Amino acid sequence: MARRRFRQTPRTTSPEDISFSEYLVNQPTQQTTRTELLRLIRGGEDTYLELKVKLSNSEKITHGIVALANTDGGTIIFGVNDQLRIEGVANPEWVQQELTRICREEIVPPLVPMIDVIAFDSGKRIVALDVDGRKRPYRTREGRFYLRFGAEKREISRDELSSWLDEVRPLSFENIPLQTVTESDFDDALLWSFANAFDDSGTNLNLYNTGDFLRKDLLLAVGNVDDFFPTVAAVLLFGHNERVAELIPRSNLTVARYSGEGPTAQLIEAVEIKGNMLTQFEAIFTFLRRYIDIENTQPKRRLTLVGDTVAAPRGRYHSYSVTEAVINALIHRDLALREIRTRINIYDGSIEFINPRRTNGFSPPASRAIRYGITQRLNPQIASIFTRREYGINAPHGGLPMVLRQSNRFSGRKPEIYIANDEFKLKIWAA
Repeated sequence: MARRRFRQTPRTTSPEDISFSEYLVNQPTQQTTRTELLRLIRGGEDTYLELKVKLSNSEKITHGIVALANTDGGTIIFGVNDQLRIEGVANPEWVQQELTRICREEIVPPLVPMIDVIAFDSGKRIVALDVDGRKRPYRTREGRFYLRFGAEKREISRDELSSWLDEVRPLSFENIPLQTVTESDFDDALLWSFANAFDDSGTNLNLYNTGDFLRKDLLLAVGNVDDFFPTVAAVLLFGHNERVAELIPRSNLTVARYSGEGPTAQLIEAVEIKGNMLTQFEAIFTFLRRYIDIENTQPKRRLTLVGDTVAAPRGRYHSYSVTEAVINALIHRDLALREIRTRINIYDGSIEFINPRRTNGFSPPASRAIRYGITQRLNPQIASIFTRREYGINAPHGGLPMVLRQSNRFSGRKPEIYIANDEFKLKIWAA
């Protein structure tokens, strides 16, 4: 039967309040008793326990630690052979230092190790590493994910990776490395125009290639010199339009015009918009301008006279409100939700922006707080680049509070917000 161990040792100081090295030094030198260790060793390896004779291959140890962390934690004991006999380690101090280095430098996000050195009457010493998986998912520095199944660890395949990460931590979807993407999948014109906007001289940029720039300068890729694993955020922001649609089909969205006041009215036109985020932004506004007027000044009221046409006039909306609403829809999508897509519906007197947003964990107080600019950003990396003028979009500032305020002033009607069934809905009204 699989076992799990939990430390009960109280800690008076949080690791956030002191440095990494100080935190390790301040840990109790012996937190696990010999009796407890012997009990664990007698049971042999399982999902939460791995036994090693020595630390001879740091890369394999890294994989083992990642596997335990992603399987909700466990223990690795060094100095025990395959027959469950204690042989001890020759240099436990070095083992402790190397484990600390691995947890800090080779694993993303870094782990704070809990390491015990246990001495026996025979003079033999063993090292026990407790792995905490509360901040999973974890990966190696090269972008590889591992899980532990019984006494074995296994790398998660590309087919399994997306669904597993959806279950573990949907909020980190933008940081998922994509192992089938190459440098040729990126739009170099878009990427380098963004880069050159920060450096007019371009003296250093000519030395970069696409992989180096994404990995070292934008932190949108992982891997060493030989490996290149760009993240979902990199593909969404700078990928070729056709490749984005192939690699991340759930990023496609729909814009539609209805003849009426709701989605049950007759559909006039609907288009599916694909491509990178800049292309999507421009395509959305091309569609919107076919059916609505986007203005900067508040329209004057006019009388409705007998004999006026019975056809519904084009809706008029404040430019800042519409622009910011579109931007919010694009950057705050919860792409972990596969079955729900972003939709923008134009009705006779309103526009409705519908975004996938996981309802679980999005409490009612949080839904009220976003009206005042207190957000829970799903994709902070995407937001930081997409809203830069250098990316190609002249984005207004103010977020959702500005949308609510300007739309209310322009139309005289307060926008509506709904959060239910894993969807976030914003409706703004025409003047």
